[in-house]
Order: sequence, then structure tokens, then C-alpha cells
Amino acid sequence: MKRRDFLKNLGMSTAGMALASSPMAFAEKIDNTSMNTGKSHYPLTYDKQVLYIGSNIAVTNTTNGKVRGYILRDIYHFLGIPYGADTSGKNRFMPPVKPEPWKDVFPAIWHPNCAPQIMKPDIHSGYYGRFRGFRDHENYDDISENCLGINVWTPGYNDGEKRPVLLWIHGGGWSFGNAIEHDDHNGENLARLGNIVFCSINHRLGPLGYTNLATVGGDKYAESGNVGALDLVLALKWIRDNIANFGGDPNNVTLAGHSGGANKICALTAMPSAKGLFHKAVLMSGAIRYLRPKDITQKAGEYIMREAGLKIGEADKLQQMPWQQYYDIATRAAKKLCDDEHLEDKGLEANPIKIFEPHPDGNTILQNPFYPEACPLAKDIPMIICTSTGEDSEAYRDPAEAALTIDGVRDVLKNKYKSRRLSKAWSLNADNIVNAYTKAFPDKKPFEIMAMIGWHRQRSIAVCDAKYKQGGAAVYNAWFNWTAPLHDGFQTAFHPGYPCFWFYNTDLMYTFTGGGPRPRTLSLKIAMSLVQFMKTGTPNGGGLPKWPEYTTEKGEVMILDDNSKVELDPDREARKTLPDYIDN
Repeated sequence: MKRRDFLKNLGMSTAGMALASSPMAFAEKIDNTSMNTGKSHYPLTYDKQVLYIGSNIAVTNTTNGKVRGYILRDIYHFLGIPYGADTSGKNRFMPPVKPEPWKDVFPAIWHPNCAPQIMKPDIHSGYYGRFRGFRDHENYDDISENCLGINVWTPGYNDGEKRPVLLWIHGGGWSFGNAIEHDDHNGENLARLGNIVFCSINHRLGPLGYTNLATVGGDKYAESGNVGALDLVLALKWIRDNIANFGGDPNNVTLAGHSGGANKICALTAMPSAKGLFHKAVLMSGAIRYLRPKDITQKAGEYIMREAGLKIGEADKLQQMPWQQYYDIATRAAKKLCDDEHLEDKGLEANPIKIFEPHPDGNTILQNPFYPEACPLAKDIPMIICTSTGEDSEAYRDPAEAALTIDGVRDVLKNKYKSRRLSKAWSLNADNIVNAYTKAFPDKKPFEIMAMIGWHRQRSIAVCDAKYKQGGAAVYNAWFNWTAPLHDGFQTAFHPGYPCFWFYNTDLMYTFTGGGPRPRTLSLKIAMSLVQFMKTGTPNGGGLPKWPEYTTEKGEVMILDDNSKVELDPDREARKTLPDYIDN
């Protein structure tokens, strides 16, 4: 239903409620300015009512029953709609199933529960933690195994329009996070700006999403090691079956994810059950070639059974205990596995929580997504692959990192990786690495050089190369370089700091951007380029310079900054000095 029809049904005039009659008009009547002014395209102050909620407002059908949401600033919000059943009890470790139909109207007015996960108790306390708490201001809600829910923001519903659909898949690796973790995951502004439908989901994580019990539990548990990825497929099937009722086009679905969310999209490109359910993809700081080795995930299941005091065939007892108890058992077992198997010596990350990630089994997931070559299922999927120049910098809260000299960067590389895999390669080649990066980027300060030396861009280029070699749909590469004048100039273009630009949420994430016209100007161009990509498969026409397709030969990359520009692989020679990074 469009807003005009809704108001007519209520017997009210559009003037009486001060709401616009088209999806874009609400923003346009506030500020109908050009894309280059930096002025807001969404209102920051209001002189009329902006929220409408009631029993007959924003009501529509789904395959499981009616839902009702609310209208906020001209956009319909439908939050926390169940796309899958409760995953506790007999459903734990099982492929997801649809929820039972409901008879009453479901109140889709609050976000779904977060998936079970263990957060560090002191992550936002202490000197360093308080800086992170201020910057990220993360949002977490109730934690429950009944977590399979989807949020939908749309300019209209039941109106016959076929708007492009975006599904946001949250980050946090495979073990943490939720659909509303940061304020920039809110879909309202992009839905309004681009006349698109924005969706986001919660899904199973960590030991409850990726415990492989196939060898210790029998055929019943054949897919247990990949059920978190199967949750994503069920969400896509929900979109296929329902999104038309929310004004969206099920035949034009773009996936977007950051960090772990991008990891998950890579996995989906190798899943036969996901084929045809999405049509484009945007990978931010999380493009990967590999998943976990199958044999390691199988051994994890065996270690868990021993840690729980169970025999082969008694896996059902793991379904009966509280999830917190199971998490404790699984984490202890994974730590023992890491120690016993000497994973670092095998080139694998010896982090217990990373044991619980999906694996290629030849069935649910056919192969590693982009190694030794791209999965054939990815061939027709256009992609944008983006990283940032500051990724893992902590200079904004760490005076020692902020004060680094170039010699200090060399020392960090020689010592930082002593306890990590590839440590010898980093230490022996530290001088060559630093020399190569300072030559390629002579204007960067030492703490910025430190931030650029790493594996995010390295592996994103490896995925770009695999995608390009495959032929088929295009891949576009981007490198985000914009920085905010915060924390005495030591806040870089850091890891989670740029999705807000893609979703036109720079004023919501003011602790990332500072807010105001400067970040908003760039955000408008990036967000409209994303909308163009959703509509056409190319990001051109959104306000950025002409964006060429990536090729291995030239390494075309869009540098996203106040004055965005295309460069030809500016760090190619520098990257050659880095040790090869194995994604798992």
C-alpha cells in the first residue's frame, strides 16, 4: 500500500498528516538540492507527527500469517518477522524450518532476538574499551535460539511496484553480531533515497550454527556443521515468497555484507540451494577464498562429545542442555583441538571460536568459494568488492600506535606476529614490506602505513582475480580512504567505519564520521551508486566518476574519498612483499 491509499482508507487528507504521497517526496520537499551540496536529503528536524502505529496501519500478509508494522518518517517498518522456527531443543543443529502459521496479526514492531553468542565481559570497560564503546555504540537485544527473524524497510507495500531488494548480512565473523549491531544497519534512509526495499536478518552463529556432528551423530546430523549458512538460504526463500507483499521484486535481490557478512555471502556463492535466490553481491572487508577444512570440523564434533562425556550416537543429549552450557563445552573442546592438532603449524588459525565456521561438504556447500577457482555458481553474479585503507588501526585509542615512527612499524611487524601463523615470513620480510608501502604511499603517516599493511585488501584482490578469471558477470573493486577529523586526526578509514556511507547513514553514525555535510556528500554518491548497482548490475550513474570493471591486468580500483577517483592497482608492488594469507 502506498501512503496516499493508506491515508484515504483512514479518511484523512495527506495535508492533515503532513506525509508525502510518493516514496521520495518526503525527503525532496525538505531539501530538493543537488547531490553535490552536502545538504541533507532526509530531515533532521520535524514540525509534524512522524510516527504512525496502530492496529490498522501497515498490515500485510506473509506465507505464515498477517503482520503489522508502523510508519516512521514516510517509510514502512516491519521488524522481527519470523522467517524460521525456534532453533532450540529438537531443532538445534538441524537445518532451519519455516515457522508454524499464526492466527493473530504478528506485531512486527521490534527487532528479532540476537543469536546466542558469548561477548567479552569487559569489551567496553577499561581505558581502551571505553573508546570502543563510544565509537561503536553497539546495539544488542535479548539473546535467544528463537532468533530467525527478518527486518524490512520499504517505501510502500501491496502497491504493485517491483523495487530492488537489498539483504544486509551482519558481520562479527561467524560467531558474533546481529542485524542492528550498529546504527548504520538501519535501512530507512536508503529505502527512502533509492526507492528500494532494505532487509536484514539474524541467524545462528558459532557453535550453534557450525558444529559438525555428522560422524558422531549419524545421518540425522549430516548438515549440522552448516546450519547457520542454511539459515541464510531460508531467509532468501522467505524473500522470494513474501517480498512482493512489501513492494519488492524477488527477482532482483542484492546481498550486502561487511566482514563476517561478506564471508557469509562468499559461502552462499557455493551453495546450490541459494542459486537463483540472489542476483548481485556487495562484499565489504570480508571477501574470502576458503572455508574451514572438513576434517577439522569433524574432529571438533568428536572432541565435543568427549568433553561432554557422551558416546557415539548420544548427540541428541547436546540438544537438551541450555545453550550456555553447550557453548562452554564446545569452547573447551575447540581449545583442546587447537592445541592437540597444532593448527598454527598447519597454516590454520588456532582460535577456538573459529573452529565453528562452515565447511565445504560437496553437498550443502560444493567447494571453497574462490579457491582453487571461483565456484561456477558465482559466474553470473555481478559483485562489488571493497576494503578500507585503515582496516585494523587502533591509533584512535592507542597512543603508542599513534606515535609510531617508520622504524617503529618495522619493529611491530618483526614482533607482532611471533605468536601467529606466518610469523617467520612477516619477521624476515618486515623491512621489504615497510619499504614497499612507504614507496607506494609517501604521503601516509607511519600509523597509516601500519594500518595499510595487512590481509584485507590482499585477499579481496585474490577474490577479484578469481571472479575475473571466471568470466561472466563483472566485478568492481573499491578502496575506501575517507577519514574523519576525530580523535586528534588518528581515526583512520577503519574496518567497520564505512558501511554507513553505502546506506546513507553518516549522520546516524556520527562517532564514525563526525556527521554533517562533508561525509554526507560522499555518502550520497556511494549510496546512489549502490542503488544503481542494485537496479542495473553496474554502479555507474550514481554520482561517482566512471567506474570501470576490474581486470587482473590493470587492477582498476575506485578510491572512495572526498574527491573519488579511479587508480590502477596502486599497491600492487607493495602487496607482493606480503606473505600469502590463508583465509581459514
